[in-house]
Amino acid sequence: MESPTRGDVLDLRILHALELDARAPFSRIAAALGVSDQTVARRFRRLRTEGGLRVVGVRCAASEESLEHWLLRVRCAPEGAMAIAEALAKRPDTSWIGLTSGGTEVTCTANVRSRGDADDLLLGKLPRTPHIVDIRAHQLLHRFYGGPAGWLHKSGALTPEETAALTPPPASAPPGPAVITADDEPLVAALERDGRATYPELQRATGHSESSVKRRLARLVASGALYVDVEFDSAHLGFRNASMLCVTAAPRALHTVGEALATDPEVAYAAATTGPSNLMAVVITRDPAHLYRYLSARLGRLDGVEHVESMPLLRRVKQLTYRPFRG
Repeated sequence: MESPTRGDVLDLRILHALELDARAPFSRIAAALGVSDQTVARRFRRLRTEGGLRVVGVRCAASEESLEHWLLRVRCAPEGAMAIAEALAKRPDTSWIGLTSGGTEVTCTANVRSRGDADDLLLGKLPRTPHIVDIRAHQLLHRFYGGPAGWLHKSGALTPEETAALTPPPASAPPGPAVITADDEPLVAALERDGRATYPELQRATGHSESSVKRRLARLVASGALYVDVEFDSAHLGFRNASMLCVTAAPRALHTVGEALATDPEVAYAAATTGPSNLMAVVITRDPAHLYRYLSARLGRLDGVEHVESMPLLRRVKQLTYRPFRG
């Protein structure tokens, strides 16, 4: 990854540390990075106000076999696109929503528990929404990169020794499927509001003892049902261009190309999909010239790539959380 410009190297290193362990105490981050606790706390607060940083608990949809994962591309009349994007962003079953194609297309991912829920969204609610011109729905079949694996994991911001010091030790997964039970819901809801909530705060939110909260959280994370993630504005680090790519790969090369995309520093998310294109990726670049270099020098040279549709993201409406647009 090219080095940051606007946000300095320490901001990048702190963000990378939080991607490794979003609940790590400031003291542990400070010790690994060789700075003071106060410096980390001050930078964290500044990143929250200036860099869009939020730490939140995320239900890991990939861990629940009952969930279906969809990519929706909703073409709209220009005057209705933002309202439709915001309406979708308010739904708990949607994530990663943005405006592309000159502001006339809303792109989002949705996680639904049944084909009936998918039909209700795709055939019921959306088609009746004013200003929608066309809906294309593609089922996500396999994730190559994203989810618990953050974009900054590939930045090289931390040394191997620093990464090892900040990576939580692996925990043994409990037997059985990775699920969030009804008894877990208050804990998960509290973490969805603030992924760095303290154990006393989680104790008050759940009514369970602190030791019980620690055990429940460890079990959810170890099973893969939940992870704690960070969202931030990549423009703070000088990477102002985000784009969605729809890639058509020869069937024989589908898995190989997907795995290659997963290793690219520019790729924040990559998955195999149904539809005319069989891969989609979200790439983050510094500027249009950087995107051109990636498309021509890297993606265009991958064996098996037959076609690429690139759509710059004009506005991110929802990443992990939804914050209403102002202005």
